Amino acid sequence: MVSEKPVLQVALDFENLSRALQAAREAVAGGAQWVEAGTPLIKSEGLEAVRELKRNFKDRRIIADMKVMDTGAFEVEIAAKAGADVVTVLGASDDGTIADAVRGGEKYGVEVMVDLLGVTDKVARTEAVARLGVAMVCLHVGIDQQMQGRDPFDELRGLTAKSPIPVAVAGGINSDSAGKAASAGARVIIVGGAITKSAQITEATRDILRAIETGVGQASELYRRYGESEIREAFLKVSSPNVTDAMQRKGAMHGILPHLKDPHLKAVGPAITVSTMDGDWAKPVESIDRAEKGSVIVIDAKGGTTGLWGELASWSAHVKGVAGVVIDGAARDIDSIMDLEFPLFSRHIAPDAGEPKGHGEIGVEILCGGQRVRPGDWIIADMSGVVVVPRERAQEVANRSLDVLEHENRVREEIKRGSTLSKVQQLERWERVG
Repeated sequence: MVSEKPVLQVALDFENLSRALQAAREAVAGGAQWVEAGTPLIKSEGLEAVRELKRNFKDRRIIADMKVMDTGAFEVEIAAKAGADVVTVLGASDDGTIADAVRGGEKYGVEVMVDLLGVTDKVARTEAVARLGVAMVCLHVGIDQQMQGRDPFDELRGLTAKSPIPVAVAGGINSDSAGKAASAGARVIIVGGAITKSAQITEATRDILRAIETGVGQASELYRRYGESEIREAFLKVSSPNVTDAMQRKGAMHGILPHLKDPHLKAVGPAITVSTMDGDWAKPVESIDRAEKGSVIVIDAKGGTTGLWGELASWSAHVKGVAGVVIDGAARDIDSIMDLEFPLFSRHIAPDAGEPKGHGEIGVEILCGGQRVRPGDWIIADMSGVVVVPRERAQEVANRSLDVLEHENRVREEIKRGSTLSKVQQLERWERVG
C-alpha cells in the first residue's frame, strides 16, 4: 500500500545489472523508499534483476516495470515469484488483460500499477482501471516525449483531484520539480536520471527527498529539459561528439577542421548557407550582411583550395554578432582570426585569395563536409569538429545531447572510482556474436 506521505521511487533504467545494483545501493543510502527494475533493465537482464534487487533490499518495495500488455496474470505472477511487490501494466491494454493482471497479483500478494503512457483521456482511464481493482496509476511522460519538451505537470493536478486511487508520476523529475510533484498530489514520485546519472547518487537522492518532504524545489541546471526558446543554451552545454551520439552517430562533417586559439570556443547557431566556387568570395562576404546575430555562416566552396575568407571578413562577421563560419574550402589570415577569437572551421588553409566574381547563391541547400545543410539547420562546432542538426529536430536533439553528457558524467565517476570503460560497459559480454 502507498503511505500517506509521498514516497520516492528510484527507476533503474540500466543495461547492466551490476551498475543498477551500485546505483540502487547509493540511492537507498540516500533514503529512496521504493526501488524499480526499469523496463530496459528487465529486457536486458531478465527477471534476475528483480531477484537481485529483492535479495539486496529486502526492506524496500521492489517494482517490476514490466509494462505488461498481454498475458496479464502470467507476467504478473512470474514477476511476483522473482520478488516484485508492484508490477506495471500499460493502461492502453485491454480491460481483460488488466483484470487478469489484478487477479494474478491477488494470488501472490502483489499490487498492479497502471502506466498511463500513451493514454489520451487519463482521467476516464484511471476511473475505469480503478474499477478493475488496480492499486494505483502512473502519469508517465516517456523519455522520447521529454526530449520534445513535454512534462507531466500540466495534467498532474487535474488527475490527482479526480483519481479514486493513488497517482504516481514520472517524467524528467529532478530536485527542482520533485516538490512540485508532491504539492500537486502525487503519492509516488518516480525519479530516474536525476538520481542515476548523478556522480553522487546518495546526495542527489537526499536533495530530491528534501524537496518532496518540504514541497519546495531546489533549483537545478542538471537533468532538466529545454524548451524551443532555449535550444542555443542547451547546445552550448554539450560537445559536438555528444550531439552526434544523440543522433545515432549521424550529422558529423568530415574533413572540416577547427582553427581555435581557445580550445573551449564554440560556434553554435542556425545556419545561413552559401554556395560558391573556389576562391570566389563575393557571396560569402555578402552573406554577412544577411546574417542574424547568433547565426553560423556555412559555405560550400566545393572543397576548393583558394582562400575565400580572411581577417576582414571575420571582423565583419564578429561585429555583426555572427557565431562562426564553416567552410568546405579554404581560409587565410588564420593567426589574426584566432587572435580575434572568431570561431573558424575550414577544410583548407591557404595564403592566396581569389576574386569576388559573384557566382553562387545565399540561403540554398548545400553540401558541406559531406553533410546536407539547409538554411536554419543548427550547427554545433568545437575542437572535435562540426555537426549538423536538422532544424525540425533541434529541440529534441539538444535534450538528447544533454542526456548523453549526463550519462557520460556518471560513467566518468565510476571510472574515477577504479573501474575502466570496458568494465563499466561490460563490452566483452555485449560483443556481437558471429
